[in-house]
Amino acid sequence: MTLRCTVLDDYQGVSLSTADWSVLGDAVDVRALREHIADRDRLVEELADSEIVVVMRERTPFPAELFARLPKLRLLITSGMRNASVDLDAAARHGVTVCGTDSNPEPPVELAWALLLGLARGLVRENTALREAGPWQSTVGADLHGRRLGLLGLGKTGSRMARIGRAFGMEVVAWSPHLTDERAAAADAVRVSKEELLSGSDFVSVHLVLGERTRGLVGEAELRLMRPTAYLVNTSRAAIVDQDALARALRDGRIAGAGVDVFDEEPLPADHPFRTLPRLLATPHLGYVTRRNYDGYFTQAVEDVAAFLAGEPVRRLA
Repeated sequence: MTLRCTVLDDYQGVSLSTADWSVLGDAVDVRALREHIADRDRLVEELADSEIVVVMRERTPFPAELFARLPKLRLLITSGMRNASVDLDAAARHGVTVCGTDSNPEPPVELAWALLLGLARGLVRENTALREAGPWQSTVGADLHGRRLGLLGLGKTGSRMARIGRAFGMEVVAWSPHLTDERAAAADAVRVSKEELLSGSDFVSVHLVLGERTRGLVGEAELRLMRPTAYLVNTSRAAIVDQDALARALRDGRIAGAGVDVFDEEPLPADHPFRTLPRLLATPHLGYVTRRNYDGYFTQAVEDVAAFLAGEPVRRLA
């Protein structure tokens, strides 16, 4: 019997060409959907005949209700080895095996620096002016050398941000709920309070995992602590920063700018206010979207399917 495998949210249309799905032979019929399906009923219709589903990170959540409405589903594969939008307990109750893939930590760091540098040197405004025969030099860039980089989170991505910040000649400070002086020093950073980090940093970059303690961590009061010349970068999760408070801070000019790669709703609706906010440099959640990551995601997704068919699942999420 041939099983149906559906790859969701393949925005770029690369999932079937990035990996060799032919190794699965006639055992699996694979298709990829490029359009995000937000409507739950329509999603159920699309996946009703699929025994295998591949999801990209948290683009399409899999709560208990969805597992209950997909009785044929047997294998769910997610890129990465952690996906907060998948109800693993519900998957187990419905007999669905959940597997993941490796994910490289460097691409989100690289994008965070792209946003930070783009903000500091006004790259979008200057490039637009150049292409449209506008003014020759209209901005004065913000220096990195000698400035303070404040990192909210000093894990895999945060520690890499710290090393790069030092390479630019920046002073690096960090805060997270359980950060110690020793761990901060090991990453060549100095541990400070959250308040000191926000009020004293020229650039603040968010690298925390979303949870109950970090949801809304940067709100109205925290944004008011920041200097009017300071920039905020968030490539982690949108909900860590109060979205309405950030929008107000940008409209009112209370911070110099923000670089954002994550949003409260994705894909971002055409009429979403973040599409027109001043002082905002935004990208459509590209943090992990690189050739090397995609090669790994889909190659290992094929491996996950093959191992499942052989009765020996690999990279299981528990």
